[in-house]
Amino acid sequence: MAWGLLGHRITAEIAESYLSPAAKKAIKDILGNESMAMTSNWADFVKSDTAYRYLYNWHFMNLNDGINSYQEMQEYLKNDTIVDSYTKLNFLIKELKNKNLAKEKKILYLRLLIHIVGDMHQPMHFGRESDYGGNKIKVTWFAEATNIHSVWDEKLIDFQQLSYTEYTKAINYVTPTQKAEWQKQPISEWIYESYTLSRKIYEDIKQPEQKLSYRYNFEYLSTINNQLLKGGIHLAALLNEIFDK
Repeated sequence: MAWGLLGHRITAEIAESYLSPAAKKAIKDILGNESMAMTSNWADFVKSDTAYRYLYNWHFMNLNDGINSYQEMQEYLKNDTIVDSYTKLNFLIKELKNKNLAKEKKILYLRLLIHIVGDMHQPMHFGRESDYGGNKIKVTWFAEATNIHSVWDEKLIDFQQLSYTEYTKAINYVTPTQKAEWQKQPISEWIYESYTLSRKIYEDIKQPEQKLSYRYNFEYLSTINNQLLKGGIHLAALLNEIFDK
């Protein structure tokens, strides 16, 4: 999974607050009374259904070490043709821009797009293939045996003990300049930022089953909040681009 229930709902709730009127109406026409926050976890809920097993690789992108600049990331992405979060997000954008797309496809693709954009802001979804994005790196979180991927999916966010609406209200603050800059960022830049963060997370795990608790929360809370906020603003900008036509 990427972000837990709360993380995806926070990102979607933030995004909804920055939608244009046209995008808001288009999304309402597709989802009906289902909010973006509630639909944001659909792609994880269906993982147990074999009919949707083909979506597994859509949630992440395995990246090896050694990408040392944004330019290198751009070059890498130009040659990316496998099934991963980057290629499938581009597919979903193209499909949702098709005004003749069947309603059932619109629902499916919008649910997936909302989810995948959230995934792209969880840094460990651009982790190494060798450790399954940190899933094989065992740590303890307040004495609970877990792994570093799970800490970033859920543990850090859940530790704040806020509902997704409370969390959104707590972090949804951005200056006009910052908002404008983030709205202009291409997907490749989101990926490079998440990838860079993932390498710092890896570096900070210096021993097997490292113990993480209050100090780790103190050091990384602002990072995770920033990723949730950026994810929401990026998602809104993308939806406005798709539906504001």
